[in-house]
Amino acid sequence: MTRGKLTIRRAEEKQAPALHALIMANLEEGRLLPRTLEEISAHAGRFTIVMRGRKVIGCAELAPLSPQVAEVRSLAVDAKERGNGVGTMLVDELRQRAHDQGFDKLSAFTHAPGYFSQMGFSIVPHVWMQEKIFTDCVKCPLFRRCGQYAMVAPLDAPSAAEQPHMIAVARHA
Repeated sequence: MTRGKLTIRRAEEKQAPALHALIMANLEEGRLLPRTLEEISAHAGRFTIVMRGRKVIGCAELAPLSPQVAEVRSLAVDAKERGNGVGTMLVDELRQRAHDQGFDKLSAFTHAPGYFSQMGFSIVPHVWMQEKIFTDCVKCPLFRRCGQYAMVAPLDAPSAAEQPHMIAVARHA
């Protein structure tokens, strides 16, 4: 495990290149769908990041799909940091933000359903997620062949942070 203090906070637009690089590294591994630097820059404030010192080691975006549903989008963790709870920290932070913003459900579209199921998400038919289909999927070049699972978690479900195995982090607004 890498040593050093972890900090979780909202991203700033100036961090968009670091977010883009992290997302692209995960894209090359087949974990994510593509995002442009311009798109990430435009939505940088919706991202939560985990930093070790000055380095961004994880990111995820809270993307509103409707007044009731938000999505965990572009969840990416540096390959050297995987297994340290960084992804869980990010999802828990987005879960809290979504709850605070009045959303009823948090969704995720993923190639790794087991990862999200251990955090309280359930696989649902894609047709149950009309918000995502009409917001993003119909415009995607991989529409109907992306291989991702649609998953949903009610926001009243317990978060992984309530589990005793979480690492302590400093939280900044």
